Amino acid sequence: MITLNAILKEIKNIPSERLEELYQFVHSLNPKKKSTIALKEKIMSYAGSFSDMSERDYKEFLNETKRTRNELFDRDASL
Repeated sequence: MITLNAILKEIKNIPSERLEELYQFVHSLNPKKKSTIALKEKIMSYAGSFSDMSERDYKEFLNETKRTRNELFDRDASL
């Protein structure tokens, strides 16, 4: 049977540049934390998404987004 000490001895041999990968793997084994890590990775995948847009296009995008939100979420809607 494998013991915690045997696992820790093996971990000591892992190169330092691979520790982040190991850390993520260990946390992926815990189902409670797995969804949190997956969500964080999904959110971070959007980082820099608008960096290739020109300033003019980005402002136009923001204005259109605000206009659309105002139309879709108008508080004066009659039901």
